[in-house]
Amino acid sequence: MNDADTQDAAGKATGWRGSREVWLAAAQEAFIESGLDAVKIQPLATRLELSRTSFYWFFKDRAALLDALLETWEQTNTGGLIAATQAYAETITEAVLNLASEFLEGGAFEARLDLAVRGWAHQSDAVAARVNVADETRLEAIRAMFDRFGYDPSEADVRARTVYLVQIGYISMQVQEDLAVRMARIPDYVKTFSGLAPSQRELARFHARHGYRPKTGSG
Repeated sequence: MNDADTQDAAGKATGWRGSREVWLAAAQEAFIESGLDAVKIQPLATRLELSRTSFYWFFKDRAALLDALLETWEQTNTGGLIAATQAYAETITEAVLNLASEFLEGGAFEARLDLAVRGWAHQSDAVAARVNVADETRLEAIRAMFDRFGYDPSEADVRARTVYLVQIGYISMQVQEDLAVRMARIPDYVKTFSGLAPSQRELARFHARHGYRPKTGSG
């Protein structure tokens, strides 16, 4: 009996096949860690200690799993970004802080997944097309956010590009930035993106949202 047969037997004995979410989460983790070639049925079954045949209860084939990965990326990253741009804000600076929250720990945007999908796009014209659509959709959402606060269309477009391209640069360069450093830069980023400085009250709410306490005084 080979390893695959042993796993199939174990799966039949326990009756546990996992779930669509379990298989998809394992695929996403493997994809982020090791790239597209790691997203294969048998290695995922081994990772999950499930039978290979269990996979087929939830996905027709590997292509269906890969498509589900892209759908998850679109829902999580593009969907989360759009929701952030539409979140309640009394000022443009508060709106920009809402958007900034998406890219910090606890935000919906998964930077490592975005980076992995962009790498995949270099291998597939179909994926590259979906990335292009996602980028334009995200930019349009950010433009609409600036439009909502009365910016001229051309200015809204440039400001949206500045916000988004800076963030994509962070992702593409895999910048590792200490939270305290990032938080110290946030007010100037907001001023650069919007032309206005955030109020101390807005920054206090932003800090609280992320469980951050700025150091005060000389200590």
